Amino acid sequence: MNSAPPASGRLVAYGCLALSMSLVGGYVALSKPLVAAFPVLLLAWLRFGIAALAMPHWLKRATDEPPMAARTRWLVFLESFLGNFMFSICMLFGVSLTSAVSAGVIMASIPACVAIASWLFLRERITVRIGLAIGCAALGIGLLALSPAHTPASPASTQSSMPWLGNLLVFCAVLCETAYAVIGKSLTGRMGPKRIASLINLWGFVLSMPFGIWFALQFDFTSVRFGTWALLVAYALAASIWTVWLWMTGLRHVPAAQAGVFAVMLPLSAALVGVLVLGESLSSPQLVAFVIALVGVVLATWPGRRT
Repeated sequence: MNSAPPASGRLVAYGCLALSMSLVGGYVALSKPLVAAFPVLLLAWLRFGIAALAMPHWLKRATDEPPMAARTRWLVFLESFLGNFMFSICMLFGVSLTSAVSAGVIMASIPACVAIASWLFLRERITVRIGLAIGCAALGIGLLALSPAHTPASPASTQSSMPWLGNLLVFCAVLCETAYAVIGKSLTGRMGPKRIASLINLWGFVLSMPFGIWFALQFDFTSVRFGTWALLVAYALAASIWTVWLWMTGLRHVPAAQAGVFAVMLPLSAALVGVLVLGESLSSPQLVAFVIALVGVVLATWPGRRT
């Protein structure tokens, strides 16, 4: 059995997990202009392709890393298919069909789903403190999502959509994120974070290639502005490299159920981007939601008694 990491190692792991989910929330919030400029499946292919060009040196196996077994290869494929490819597709399509309010409420279930999955598949014990942290995360994000600032700016923009389908797709994205956390915990015991990030991105590129090529042949790339291209590059690097590496690095030293609480940073950072970048207002319920969510993070990360 592996010994528990020292306090400094735990703090670094917590920081990596929090920063990873914060970046996810940030690029999800800023992906609206990209979805407006590119078809979703073409956007996914371009994201994986740009990231693949940036990290071919991460594909090399470390000298102290054993060769991949058949089960590890299967886990790498599932990690990419569910946590990378399907999460992006479900989230982007889902947000385009439903309101941000509904999406935020549904995303509040991520910590609880990760905790249940880690208990079922990894046999991790859910302590009372982790359970309370999950409850705070769900309550905080739910209150944040129901605050007035998250209502669509133009109600007419969602009248012609199918909110029930959008809600279903967002919940599918929650399940994909759950699988991403649980499978990632298994992979971190077999491979390094950089190699995991590069391999699952490469699989994402292969999976999205047929759709990407089909849309690319019909798309007018000259109509895309330089600023949109720059945002696309930043989105690709953040989504496929930085967030994955940070998450896998932190997950090596933290149980999956505890790491799942840090998913609270995803909608919180999206809300901060809305306030600081998109000019939205911050209401009193939102401030209360921030406090409750952060209490959950403190409960999950507070050092326990040594056994």
